[in-house]
Amino acid sequence: MTEQTAPGAQVTGAQETGAQETGTHGSGTHGTSAPPGSPGEVFGAFLKLGLTSFGGPVAHLGYFRDELVLRRRWMDDAAYGDLVALCQFLPGPASSQLGFALGLLRGGGLLGGLAAWAGFTLPSAIVLTACALGAATLAGADGVLHGLKLVAVAVVAQAVWGMTRTLTPDRARAGIALAALALVVFAGSALGQVVAIALGALAGLVLCAEAAPAPGASARTDVPGPEPALPVPLSRRTGALLLALFAALLVVPPVITAATGIQGLALFDAFYRSGALVFGGGHVVLPLLQAEVVAPGWVSASTFLAGYGLAQAVPGPLFTFAAYLGAAMGPAPNGIAGAVIALGAIFLPGLLLVTGMLPFWDQLRRGTRAQAAMRGANAAVVGLIGAALYSPVFTGAVFGAPDFVAAAAGFLLLTVWRVPPLAVVVLLAGAGVFLG
Repeated sequence: MTEQTAPGAQVTGAQETGAQETGTHGSGTHGTSAPPGSPGEVFGAFLKLGLTSFGGPVAHLGYFRDELVLRRRWMDDAAYGDLVALCQFLPGPASSQLGFALGLLRGGGLLGGLAAWAGFTLPSAIVLTACALGAATLAGADGVLHGLKLVAVAVVAQAVWGMTRTLTPDRARAGIALAALALVVFAGSALGQVVAIALGALAGLVLCAEAAPAPGASARTDVPGPEPALPVPLSRRTGALLLALFAALLVVPPVITAATGIQGLALFDAFYRSGALVFGGGHVVLPLLQAEVVAPGWVSASTFLAGYGLAQAVPGPLFTFAAYLGAAMGPAPNGIAGAVIALGAIFLPGLLLVTGMLPFWDQLRRGTRAQAAMRGANAAVVGLIGAALYSPVFTGAVFGAPDFVAAAAGFLLLTVWRVPPLAVVVLLAGAGVFLG
């Protein structure tokens, strides 16, 4: 079997070395290449990844493949590529969903999936919660906070740049992205964001049916004939129940919150809906969360952007930004309780979706209409992030020429010189102090 890179991931030097050490895996069929593991083994492997995986969701795909496919031989490249395709198809944090699916398959069920999620998520969540609890001390460092806001400008601009190249490679998808950007900028609400994604999917059905896959998309050429299914340890009935639970949690909590005004349930609902509506990776959650927590006054715009900047300095999934926001909330529950509620709520919909869809994925992924709709939705996502780059990120951080130059320097460091995000955070935090 010819070894292939996972969609959206690049083969690093370490991966090439791993390939030389282990050789190619699999024989053209799906499945794991090592004996079944345990939840403890899964937790240990993902804890290592949670402590070392910098660079965002696309980079995480490369880390996962290097550690779990090449080095540990948990599965072959064909099975890994199918899992990546599923997680890119669904809303939610793609790298966390992929990790959960890998843990589920390796650990023999839901306990293995939870072990993978905990190992990958908790390191950065704990650090960000601690930073939020110490926000009163950090608040005195105005220059540092301003620098972290400039980090957010550079990182979101990098996300827009990269996603534009991969998700809007033709005129039709570029037009969908521009229309979504205009809609979100002028609507200025969470409803506008949802409508933009929905209209993008509808436009994709009409305009993107014959479009070529975006650069980096999965192109399976190694398996002749019908592609076999993933060995999923869940029945379709279980999958259907999990999908029903996903839908119920999207509909019921807002009704109860409106009737009772319980703040804890309102907090859960805000983060659950944000996690359920995210297409295209962690950065897309920025405008959704901004609408949910800044607009009602739960978190100040300054605290929001500072926390987003801090989230760039830690490894693991960007969605752990929710732990910071939950801890920094004004109304109770906040602190540790708020962090736990927000963190669990924002990840829950994506994990329910990927687990519920696994038993059905083999059939669904062959649908041409579904692929066309997703092309349109992903193009709309580019417009969504572009709107977030304008407001609140740029308007809340850049107040003059020096700020603009610093943010542009951060963008170039990330995109041209490939400087690690942690180094950019340190540099711009220091620049913020100097500028202040």
